[in-house]
Amino acid sequence: MASDDLFDDILNLEEQYYKEGYDEGYKDGAEAGRIEGRSVGMKKGFEKFLEAGRLQSKAVVWANRIPNFQKKPTPNNDSQQEPSQESPSSVQDEKKSESEPKTLPPLNSNARLEKNITMLYGMVEPGTLSTKNDDESVNDFDSRIKGAQGRVKMIERAVGEGASKGSADRFRSAQSTQKNENIEDIGRISRRTERPADQG
Repeated sequence: MASDDLFDDILNLEEQYYKEGYDEGYKDGAEAGRIEGRSVGMKKGFEKFLEAGRLQSKAVVWANRIPNFQKKPTPNNDSQQEPSQESPSSVQDEKKSESEPKTLPPLNSNARLEKNITMLYGMVEPGTLSTKNDDESVNDFDSRIKGAQGRVKMIERAVGEGASKGSADRFRSAQSTQKNENIEDIGRISRRTERPADQG
């Protein structure tokens, strides 16, 4: 009976090595998956917050172009100082032009445009965007970005600015290409085995 135990161990070597290999592979895969998942998550998170920042900056620029939202200019202390008599007038004019702030032309505002700009800013306000990685937070973030992109299109039409091929289109096209990565959707591939008629 002792000899039967020896042969049983030999016959079970394959199962033993399979189990050891599986356990080691599972352990290595779990570690590599965490590393890869973190890098992919960082990349996707960066892309999403970059788009949110782009939309928020548009809202801020538009809000500053609406006369009702602009702050009244305050007198600057530098303008009260008298220029020195030694500098020539061309240098004084150059200094004045450099110190004057550059502004964009104001927008013709109406209640609807003001409301859309306010809502756009509210959708992508940095403090309200969640950085959690659960399904509810991710879906909320994505729906807010899509809603904000829709608001941007409405505002651009109202303001008369053309929709540029910016990162919103890149963001949208990146999502659509990930959905249809099927080789059959590419089209017909010509055969390389056919010979031209003249080589016969």
